[in-house]
Amino acid sequence: MQKKEDNKRVGQKLIYKLLVYLVSFSIAAFVIGIVVFVQIKKQGEVSEQLRLEEENSKETAKVALTEDEIEELFKEHKQEELQKTEPETENDAEVNATEGVETELEEDANLVDWEGLWEVNDDVYAWITIPGTNIDYPILQHDTDNSYYLNYNIDGSYGFPGCIYTENLNAKDFTDNNTVIYGHNLKKGTMFSQLHNFREKDFFDQHDKVYIYTPDAIFEYTIFAAYPYDDRHLMHSFDFSDEEVYATYLESVLDMRELTSNIRSGVEVTKENKIITLSTCIRGEASKRLIVQAVLQK
Repeated sequence: MQKKEDNKRVGQKLIYKLLVYLVSFSIAAFVIGIVVFVQIKKQGEVSEQLRLEEENSKETAKVALTEDEIEELFKEHKQEELQKTEPETENDAEVNATEGVETELEEDANLVDWEGLWEVNDDVYAWITIPGTNIDYPILQHDTDNSYYLNYNIDGSYGFPGCIYTENLNAKDFTDNNTVIYGHNLKKGTMFSQLHNFREKDFFDQHDKVYIYTPDAIFEYTIFAAYPYDDRHLMHSFDFSDEEVYATYLESVLDMRELTSNIRSGVEVTKENKIITLSTCIRGEASKRLIVQAVLQK
């Protein structure tokens, strides 16, 4: 009889412990559920806030500057022609003749209104011009966000046309072996859209110059290649600071034989040279980019 009583008490204790565990588990689950619910709600509020901020920034872009107004803004800060003055005396003329290229470069530097551009956006550090096209734009670089000017305009508004820009993986003095410059391919034909002209053999053969202005220098480049390429990130895919890697890369470009590629014969490009790579999208081919490359003339 005593044994039955003992078994009964043991059973009651087990049931009591199970009930305690069950209640404790229920309370814990309830608390965790509340915490999770609060976190999800907070995340939802943050996401909604970010969405609203993005929408507001897009709306701001629409009322800030239109694409045409941005084009006009660029024109305001770049003269159409050199404003050369006649030398006052024969002696001045002789001095200018002996100075040669340096005198011309000083005059060319005055083409760009740097102070005016910096009032709009102090990320401007250069200007690119490609004769025979409408590519005549400032070049910008954001200190921390390498995709910023893919989505933002020179006035800070969100949306197209964006800007011509480089990433902070490149120096701003064009001393890197390969400086990669990006720009949109737009239906209106602005920004880097007319790089696609270089896909045509006749146009490629007749146009070979790119000029880059900075406040301190003028760089003249000769276009040596135009071709479609995959969408890999060039600066992450190749260590252009490594001479052997750079030399191998140049050889792979110059040895292209595809019908869709234009390579200029007679232009020497070696690991001793500095190049620029102009990159834009190919409409209808999201995984492809059009590459136009030019070598710095010493």
